[in-house]
Amino acid sequence: MLTISISLIWGIVVAVCCCLWLISGIRRRRLGEPPLDNGLIPYVGCALQFGANPLEFLRTKKRKYGHIFTCKLMGKYVHFITNPFSYNTVLRHGKYFDWKKINYATSAKAFGHRSIDPSDGNTTENVHETFIKTLQGDALNSLTEAMMENLQYVMRPSVLSKTNPDSWVTEGMCSFCYRVMFEAGYLTLFGKDLTRQEVQRTFILNSLNNFKQFDKIFPALVAGLPIHVFKNAHNAREKLAETLRHENLQKRDNISELITTRMFLNDTLSTFDDMEKAKTHLALLWAAQANTLPATFWCLFHTIRSPEAMKAATEEVRKTLENSGQKISFEGKPISLSQMQLNDMPVLDSLIKEALRLSSASLNIRAAKEDFTLHLEEGSYSIRKDDIIALYPQLLHFDPEIYPDPLVFKYDRYLDENGKPKTNFYYNGIKLKYYYMPFGSGLSLCPGRLFAVHEIKQFLILMLSYFEMKLVDSQVKYPPLDQSRLGLGILPPTNDVDFKYKLKHP
Repeated sequence: MLTISISLIWGIVVAVCCCLWLISGIRRRRLGEPPLDNGLIPYVGCALQFGANPLEFLRTKKRKYGHIFTCKLMGKYVHFITNPFSYNTVLRHGKYFDWKKINYATSAKAFGHRSIDPSDGNTTENVHETFIKTLQGDALNSLTEAMMENLQYVMRPSVLSKTNPDSWVTEGMCSFCYRVMFEAGYLTLFGKDLTRQEVQRTFILNSLNNFKQFDKIFPALVAGLPIHVFKNAHNAREKLAETLRHENLQKRDNISELITTRMFLNDTLSTFDDMEKAKTHLALLWAAQANTLPATFWCLFHTIRSPEAMKAATEEVRKTLENSGQKISFEGKPISLSQMQLNDMPVLDSLIKEALRLSSASLNIRAAKEDFTLHLEEGSYSIRKDDIIALYPQLLHFDPEIYPDPLVFKYDRYLDENGKPKTNFYYNGIKLKYYYMPFGSGLSLCPGRLFAVHEIKQFLILMLSYFEMKLVDSQVKYPPLDQSRLGLGILPPTNDVDFKYKLKHP
């Protein structure tokens, strides 16, 4: 009887403690703060509903609370800003935000290196400035030229070796895009191993398999789960990093400036050992490929699926090559186009933008460095230190007032009546400054966005120049987006789509 009583008392104590914990863990809205939704589940808050269908979740909350509201997501309080006219106002509050801290913490957690935040003392490198220096300007010229050369290096031999070049080859389109773009991108960043070219392709394809294995669980790592929970993915990450150690990279020729700058500057990652440096290279590999690979798929898929897009894009490519005095030939000189020539292709620009608009689900976030007042178009709101300000561009991209028939692919949506780039988009009759945001915004705008668009455009130019292409099933349904990658950028398809291709006759 005494044992039962003690157990009962302890049970009551535990229950009371749990209740107190739950009560103390529930945030109370203060005067001047945005409307608050704590959700029903402690710590998790609204995360499950948000993850299941973020667009509908935010639309519902917007109807209920207005243009700004706060949701608890996995222990964090996130202020969603949904008025597109407030985006520029948010960005003007930059001195109160710290977007680097979130990125640094995510990188260390996912890739397994120590913090690259200079304030933590492991490095004096300004990573963002390094990216701008090595991904834009003259460095972008070198990257673009190398990518065009490597794309043709990857495409041409596999086709020339075919015994019957007139036969159709059937392949999963997503698999094809990943294979070609990963190999060409890898060679562009990390150079070629001239001492063993015969096994280089096998090596890179093995790296692609490891990349896919690691990338598959990347959302879980961002959410906070330790990589050791995923044994296969952990092994894949370590194998990828091993190939990027200095002793292996120094055997390769034509390494990009982006990599050599980080390898050889004396004060770059100064306290990191060779394996930690390799893991920062892995972070660069992931950043360069994780969104570009699915983006390339969507661009090719929409081009082939739309006869109008295929016709307009093919004609623009033909004119561009003709104006540059180049002919299409697998045996002859490779195609080479300058940045100026690539930039003067409005049809491909519009097509790529439209494909990214439909597949992008990025989440632009910033952490508050201190308590401050956020002044927006609709009023002023008190924000607490460590809270997160979030912009969800898909609200823009799928708004029928900004983009009529927002779920329909229109290759010329970003072209005006004269076939020139269109930049006038309106909301409530007022011209928008921010209407297209797949690459982030403000200081956190992706520094590699120009190169990403260039390499996708180069891929499309070569595919349209060299191959006839068809969908195996001309009525194939639009593959669903993989919502597990919400917030990370371009969402891949949940299933592959078969297509067939063969060489064009000159």
